Amino acid sequence: RAAEWQLDQPAWSGRLRITAKGSTAFIKLEDKSSGELFAQAPVEQFPGIAVEGVTDSSRYFVIRIEDGNGRRAFIGVGFVDRGDAFDFNVALQDHFKWVRQQSELARQAQDLEQRPKLDLGFKEGQTIKLNIANMKKKEGGTGSTRPRPAGPGGLSLLPPPPGGKSGSGERPAPLPTAAQLPGTPITDSLLSWPQPTVAPAADAWGDFAKASG
Repeated sequence: RAAEWQLDQPAWSGRLRITAKGSTAFIKLEDKSSGELFAQAPVEQFPGIAVEGVTDSSRYFVIRIEDGNGRRAFIGVGFVDRGDAFDFNVALQDHFKWVRQQSELARQAQDLEQRPKLDLGFKEGQTIKLNIANMKKKEGGTGSTRPRPAGPGGLSLLPPPPGGKSGSGERPAPLPTAAQLPGTPITDSLLSWPQPTVAPAADAWGDFAKASG
């Protein structure tokens, strides 16, 4: 109980700092002017026996100080301001919360190392099959992507229609380059031949006789 202490005549007054090294926190009591260390209490667990609150106040605590040679003593410390006492508690809680998180991360990493590792590489001589179905070659509008031989003027010409008779010497007259048949559009790459009209036998060579050159 803090009421049993001589609060009006403290044995020592100064500043309190909390530092950490690894997982251990250190409560250091220092001279407020020179910073000379008066005593320190290593804390390895909180809450624990190294730091305990009193039963009748939230501003007073009992801490276990050590001198580094194995000697220990329990002393009472208190804060004038209640906010400083609150910060003292929070600082210790935050440190050991961080310690628990680091311990959990280390445990998870160790579990991952102990698990058998998956070997996703190919063994020697191992093969796999790929089934790629419904792969169709896209074709153009003319039904074939094979290039046609170019005719005069850079145009591609179709072969003669089946109506022509090569044995009798009859063949349709070639179309001029800029000619356009009714209802048949001219494209840059294709001219369609018209169906030939068979001329009477008497005038089979009439058009060729009139043509010059």
